[in-house]
Amino acid sequence: MPAAARERARLEELAGLASYGGNAEHKRNPGDFGLNPPSLPRQGKTLCDESAVFKRSDALTLLRAGFLRGLTSVQERHGWPQNVWAVAPNGIPLEAMLENPSTGAYHGYPMQEDDPLAEEVLERWRRS
Repeated sequence: MPAAARERARLEELAGLASYGGNAEHKRNPGDFGLNPPSLPRQGKTLCDESAVFKRSDALTLLRAGFLRGLTSVQERHGWPQNVWAVAPNGIPLEAMLENPSTGAYHGYPMQEDDPLAEEVLERWRRS
């Protein structure tokens, strides 16, 4: 099996196993994330509210799309990419960070506007 096909199969498997936990530091409106405390935005943190992702199912769909499009970091922990990138329906680039390498749980947030990687994420998302 070609390396590209093996990598696609691996990313498909990880996408199916990954979960989304969320992080109260990135929320003003907790939506249905069930975070405790309900929301605790921290100064200097980007807020998920900007990307209009208020449902855990939507966050998980975007996380899985990032895997399937190959927008994953080379850095891994216990076989899971440290980061996965996606683009919200409103065009805001998102970064998900591995929060639990034992379970494959991630939490995500909008990328900083001045992050040079944000433009690359947008471009790769458009091409994939």
